[in-house]
Amino acid sequence: MPQNSKSARSALVVGGGPAGLMAAERLRAAGLAVDVYDAMPSVGRKFLLAGKGGLNLTHSEAREPFISRYAERASQVAPWLGVLDGPGLRAWAAGLGVETFVGSSGRVFPSSMKAAPLLRAWLHRLRESGVRFHMRHRWLGWDAAGGLRFTDAQAADITAHADVVVLALGGASWPQLGSNGAWVPLLAEQGADIAPLRSANCGFDLGPRREGAAEAGWSPVFAERFAGQPIKPVSLHFEGRSGRRFERQGEFVVTATGVEGSLIYAASSLLREEIAEFGQAMIHLDLLPDRSADFVASEVARPRGPRSLSTHLKSRLGIEGLKAGLLHEVLSKEAYNHPAQLAATLKRLPLVLQAARPVAEAISTAGGVRLEALDAQLMLKCRPGVFCAGEMLDWEAPTGGYLLTASMASGWVAGEAAAGYDGAC
Repeated sequence: MPQNSKSARSALVVGGGPAGLMAAERLRAAGLAVDVYDAMPSVGRKFLLAGKGGLNLTHSEAREPFISRYAERASQVAPWLGVLDGPGLRAWAAGLGVETFVGSSGRVFPSSMKAAPLLRAWLHRLRESGVRFHMRHRWLGWDAAGGLRFTDAQAADITAHADVVVLALGGASWPQLGSNGAWVPLLAEQGADIAPLRSANCGFDLGPRREGAAEAGWSPVFAERFAGQPIKPVSLHFEGRSGRRFERQGEFVVTATGVEGSLIYAASSLLREEIAEFGQAMIHLDLLPDRSADFVASEVARPRGPRSLSTHLKSRLGIEGLKAGLLHEVLSKEAYNHPAQLAATLKRLPLVLQAARPVAEAISTAGGVRLEALDAQLMLKCRPGVFCAGEMLDWEAPTGGYLLTASMASGWVAGEAAAGYDGAC
């Protein structure tokens, strides 16, 4: 067990996700007695879900573009990454006996691709070091004496005291895994400035699919046939009315009510803000991103003889299935049979998005405790000795390893700062 001059001090971590576990690790390494409380039966549930299809631990991108992924919060997140960045996270994983590799997209994964072995090794090391875990304990705030109130699995009220506290309570996405945003009023009543929790890395519901359409959304026939199918390759272009811009090639998935998937998630913060300001966001899809507009126009206009137009598009341009269905969704029969209009739509198909999907369905959450409500060490200005970390803070990032890296880095920063806190404000 590590021992130093602070060995008699105690720390309490609320939240057993990656940020909370990292804070607990740093606190224990500094010699504090550490207790972790979590409302769920086991820790790391969202971490395990994130790794279901392969745990994207971090990204191999160079430091400058990596930091830029945090957009308007880049300058505040950068110091966290100065403590624990992508290479540092890979070295940390190696210390647990988990080797990593860089995929073709630059994303970093464990060699096994799985989250469970890493989490098991991490928890074993934490328990061996002396960290104590208290599961099925839901945090209820503070009592009059400053103790933290919990209710346990038997609905008994419990009060715990510690010299320092780290809150790592997550956002509000995937609430069935423990992050439900119930902490918001508890901190708000303490005077913490909290930005509303909103969907991030999320899907969107479609508005009217063509000009003059009476109803929003896909046609019933299209939704029944294509919901759940990916569209690729495709390029997404967005230029908002306030100067927001996005352009990238990739893929996404059609849903029963709209669109979701990696390409949509990458633009989701811009689309969400556009909808909040103007009520809708217009995106354009290039269904043939590897073909020039002139080539597409010439192929559409090429004489087709007795062949149907759909057969012609399939044979000359490979347009069939979902992509062909999209054309029929946005074009009238007259426009579909107009070669110039059809060719232009193949390169710039318009879709109106009118609402982000609910935060409970999102991959992550925007909003939370504003960084301005914390000092540089992530301590609440309104509650000295209480530090915050992870997704409950007001920052966001795209998928690709950026979310997990910054969450764990913030846990490291908060844990180190809490370990060194001497009660001075």
